[in-house]
Amino acid sequence: MSEHLKKIVTKQTWLNLLFTAIGVFITAIGINMFLVNAHLLSGGLSGIALILQYTLKFPAGISFLVMNIPLLLLSYKIMGKRFTLMTMLGTVLFSVAIDITAPMQNILKLHDNILLCVYGGVLNGLGTGIVLSNYGSTGGLDIVAAIIKKKHQNFEFGTSSFIINMIIVAVGAVFFGIYSALYTLFSIYISSFVIDKVLKGFNRQKLVMIITDEEKRISDNIMYNLKRGVTFLYGEGAYTSKKKMVIYCVIGLNQLPLLKQVVKQTDENSFISVIDISEVHGEGFKGNIF
Repeated sequence: MSEHLKKIVTKQTWLNLLFTAIGVFITAIGINMFLVNAHLLSGGLSGIALILQYTLKFPAGISFLVMNIPLLLLSYKIMGKRFTLMTMLGTVLFSVAIDITAPMQNILKLHDNILLCVYGGVLNGLGTGIVLSNYGSTGGLDIVAAIIKKKHQNFEFGTSSFIINMIIVAVGAVFFGIYSALYTLFSIYISSFVIDKVLKGFNRQKLVMIITDEEKRISDNIMYNLKRGVTFLYGEGAYTSKKKMVIYCVIGLNQLPLLKQVVKQTDENSFISVIDISEVHGEGFKGNIF
């Protein structure tokens, strides 16, 4: 292996590949074991592939692979080599996995479409989220959604994917009726929700800003009792023109009650602002789950 290739193919890359494969098969199982049983679609190109499978009996894996070729070219141009290579791997694996796991369509004989679309949506979203969090994609319209996410950082991936998939649902409604389309829409919404959860991480953090006259005592108590770092920001009261030190601290959601208790016991007149944050990277905090 050349030195250049060794730099690219690191231990982390192998872990990304492993989790990409796991995510792809979770998605395929969710589709075949649950969605196909309810005659539902999965959204995106995989949904179109399922339409072809339902109507023409054409294997979904093969049609999915063929339809992905132009999108992979677009990905290479805009998203770069790494994402495209991981996407290509995910696309090929998904095409294989969707056909390999096809016999799972006969495992469950449930007639409750709500259960089928819920569990199918959860597994679909979980698998896709794992793949995306490892710099890859299962291909299809996920590539388009990833491009939108890159161009507009404040636009959630799951939201953009959901909007795109509504078009696919409308096409499915023509072939399989409104009830099937509505169940599919519900499943895709669940999938989008789970994707965002996986990409952000389930361990939600809180950004806390505290305005107090006892900043030294409160910061010492936070560092001692919560084992979290504290940063002082310089502030000034607009009305009083009094200089103040604002305490800036990031904590886990489960630590919030203790922090409030520590602050109020030290200074009852303190002002606490709590803000939701989706990602924290740095010492003492893990990033996303994968």
